[in-house]
Amino acid sequence: MVVTAERRREDGQRVAMAIQTVSGEAINKAGYTSLTDLQYLAPGVQYDPTQGAAFQIRGVGTTSFDFSNAKSVNIVVDDVVMDGQRATGLIGLADVARADVLMGPQGTLFGKNSTSGVIAVTTNRPQLALTSVRASASYGAHNERILNATVNLPLGQQGALRITGFDQGQDGFGRNATLRKPVGATHEYGGRARLLLQPNDRFDLLVSGDYAHHWDSDVRTPVSGQPAPAAAILGGLGVTPGPRNADTADGIYGQLASEEWGASVRAHAVIGGHDLTAITAYRQTRYDNDTPANLTPIERFAYVPYNVGRLQTEKVSQEVHLASPQAGLVRYLVGGFYNRLEATQSQLQWATLGTPVFTNGRPINTLFAVSGAIGAPGNTSLFHAVNETAAAFGQLTIAPTRWFRLELGARYSHDDNAQRLDYTTTDPIAMLGFSPRFIATSARPVLSFGRVRGDDVSFRISPIVQIAPALMVYGTYSTGYKPAGIAFVGNQYDPYASETVKAWEVGIKSEWFGRRLRFNADLFRSDFTNFQATILTRIPDGAGGSLLVTAIGNAGGLRSQGVEASIAARPVPSLSISASATYTDAYFSDYVYNATTNYTNTRLPNAPDVSATAAVDYEHPVADGLRLRARADYAYRSGTWTVVGQPGYSYVPAFGLANTRLSILHARSGVELGIFARNLFDTYFSTGWQIYGALGLLHYSSPNARRTLGGFVNFRF
Repeated sequence: MVVTAERRREDGQRVAMAIQTVSGEAINKAGYTSLTDLQYLAPGVQYDPTQGAAFQIRGVGTTSFDFSNAKSVNIVVDDVVMDGQRATGLIGLADVARADVLMGPQGTLFGKNSTSGVIAVTTNRPQLALTSVRASASYGAHNERILNATVNLPLGQQGALRITGFDQGQDGFGRNATLRKPVGATHEYGGRARLLLQPNDRFDLLVSGDYAHHWDSDVRTPVSGQPAPAAAILGGLGVTPGPRNADTADGIYGQLASEEWGASVRAHAVIGGHDLTAITAYRQTRYDNDTPANLTPIERFAYVPYNVGRLQTEKVSQEVHLASPQAGLVRYLVGGFYNRLEATQSQLQWATLGTPVFTNGRPINTLFAVSGAIGAPGNTSLFHAVNETAAAFGQLTIAPTRWFRLELGARYSHDDNAQRLDYTTTDPIAMLGFSPRFIATSARPVLSFGRVRGDDVSFRISPIVQIAPALMVYGTYSTGYKPAGIAFVGNQYDPYASETVKAWEVGIKSEWFGRRLRFNADLFRSDFTNFQATILTRIPDGAGGSLLVTAIGNAGGLRSQGVEASIAARPVPSLSISASATYTDAYFSDYVYNATTNYTNTRLPNAPDVSATAAVDYEHPVADGLRLRARADYAYRSGTWTVVGQPGYSYVPAFGLANTRLSILHARSGVELGIFARNLFDTYFSTGWQIYGALGLLHYSSPNARRTLGGFVNFRF
């Protein structure tokens, strides 16, 4: 199992940290298409699609709408940090070599500091002197279609080009009864090109470029507590609110669209046995959010009929690191990193708070501008944030014997985060066809511009004992840091402090019986101070009531502790078995909000006690040139809740997902034909719950929460 957790290619069994590696082949066999689906393949990983969208590792991760908030779990794709707000970092999983999930604080070897962990995705590099074509097509229930192809072309003896393209999508799991359109439909497409130039074995240059587009109509649907007028209208249109309801009747179509594109240059040179690597990257993302909250036709009942956001991010980053030869008494890696991320978002929220937009064909005279400010001209909020990071990091390994080594790592970080909130006017005629009067609902913030700077030194100490060539025990103590930020959510200027963590881990990595059995396990504990937590809080709605908005602030203390274990076995050449499990006890050890609400000793949201996966792969020849392939995998997650301190209405019961796959491979032609079943037992689960003011309890569903049967064909030549 080769990983790059320490920025070198090395055996993962010799890396002194807990790593969960998911191969590209395992991702393909499971039938998943999104990076967020790693949560069903790697225990201890969760993804929260609400409140800004972000990953959690070991139960810990901040999801926030604040643009100055850094991610607790960073996505690193081919050595480039994907830190654009609202972005997952990778759309589509075509031609992925592997995904390494690094558990716990990371910063002494990676450019971006991460307090909870890193998900490092590696795509396949171009291969010299090889012409190859790989393609895959699958079709399943709900009109699910997945197409991708990869071509590797040699360019003389010293270069190669690898091009990948994909297109995938599926119909919705619900319906909009008013517009007769699907709810939850998705469509994604994109491509990647990588050019490798390697004039000799001491220098190579890898130039990469990618583009991807995502669209979905996954919107909130009603569960319970809807006001009487809306409930009656929904019933008349055939929409029945409930915990498994995926239907709505909103007169305005809710949808999300995002784009990610960028380029990077990775230059690598061998100088006197040392490896010098420089990675230069530029990226942009676009995120368009059209998510009305009405539930019914707007001429009959409306609440927040116009909720539109337009986000654009742009980033540049530069990383340089120098690695010593891997042999010898002393080994080291030192590096420097610079990252500048700029985000601009306009957000309009225009509400009626229960009054129809049209009455007898006549438009409403007044709209509440939730995105405006009392006394300020404009009906739309305009956020602009610039987050800069500069860091120096390194790790030293001292190995006096073959059986013992000591790793020492350190990082210095300087962060400079700034954010401004302005108000602008969006022409209502272009959007609505009429021009109402706007009434702002909230006061201006005390300040409209904020800036915070911070410096930190974090470190890592890890003694390692190599008891036998295939048996290692280790211990690690590490610290981590997340910079402070500025929050303007709900027109409130409310800066929050930096977050720090102290983490302990002890583990064993072992292989037995000629490496036919692998067993790894570890115990961990992370104590966070001033954890940047997100909760729901109320702001005035301008009509004597209030709206719930997401706000970020500091929890005094948080603890995540538990045990992780994995086992993989190949008892016979044709059979492979693997299983992984994580037990996590993650809770707020100190969290009093506004001196009125005490969340101390409550569990973290989206943090299951137990998560586990298991997989069985079988491959055996059945005839001349034909091989039978079979796979079954299962992912389990214990019950969680999705909103801080609100287990009553936001509880998601425990569930498990089973997938199967059966195929025949013709070895000589490289053609494989097969069938698959994803979520074989049709297990339903909800991905998020939300009380949205007077609209009552709403939730989100997932395409993975339904059975999908289909077939596929793969080509390789």
